Amino acid sequence: MASSNGEVPELFDDVKARMALQRAARQGAATFLIERAQLDLLERLETILREFDPVLDLGTPGGMFASALLRLGRFSRLEHRGEIFPGNPAIAYRGLEGPDLGLEAGQYGLIVSGLWLQRVNDVPGMLAQVRRALRPDGLFLAAFVGGDSLHELRDCLLAAESEITGSAALRVFPFVDVRAAGQLLQRAGLALPVTDSEKLTIRYASFFTLLAECRAMGASASLLRRPGTPPLTRRVLLRAAELYGERHSDPDGKLRATIEMVWMSGWAPHESQQKPLKPGSAKARLADALADIAHTKK
Repeated sequence: MASSNGEVPELFDDVKARMALQRAARQGAATFLIERAQLDLLERLETILREFDPVLDLGTPGGMFASALLRLGRFSRLEHRGEIFPGNPAIAYRGLEGPDLGLEAGQYGLIVSGLWLQRVNDVPGMLAQVRRALRPDGLFLAAFVGGDSLHELRDCLLAAESEITGSAALRVFPFVDVRAAGQLLQRAGLALPVTDSEKLTIRYASFFTLLAECRAMGASASLLRRPGTPPLTRRVLLRAAELYGERHSDPDGKLRATIEMVWMSGWAPHESQQKPLKPGSAKARLADALADIAHTKK
């Protein structure tokens, strides 16, 4: 988000984020969330019977959205821009360098993105570039971790650090909620914006198993370290583990963690699209319609 002086605050360190993803890939990445998102992506596209080529997978780790679309067989020209690409020769690949995505205007019929937006510093700027890169009546469809995700972990880390040190730093990603996602689509000039979300509850054997899986998804150590921010100590982590067990455990001892998957979609404007009626153009008064309903119920 831009600040009042027009500058975009940096929340994430791109170099650290890239290294975290690369480390996760080397050690065997946890892919259950992106695999779930792949299935949702295919289900959402099943009902849209039209051609979209060429297609861009923007930022999805490993190009997993592009790979899913390739298996679907409906798309012949696929490109991926991002990190950790598997090297499928049927999918063109380019890395992402900095906030300028280098997308040509009116280049794509469909742009998809999976589990990447939650680590983008300038989401409005990115969406503006996406809008420009879409052909008229082209579709943008993205899933990201947002809203209420990992609130249990965030709260316990804040409480533990405050208790032990007297102050606390931001240790968990700040997430965009579903309402803000819709507003961002409108701000970017995308038509017919739609957002929805689904909350998943994932259970872990221990607090440190949860942290290990975050690392295995490349979702750790990418927050920008502010000058004077102390490192997270073992004492704070142990206290956070105690608090987590007290507040968020089930009778069998397993710990709950919430992930909210947010989906957003919007279309590049086109004259064929449905448009809202102008204010005052209705042919019947709302009060009259409500009175008719009340009369019918009597």
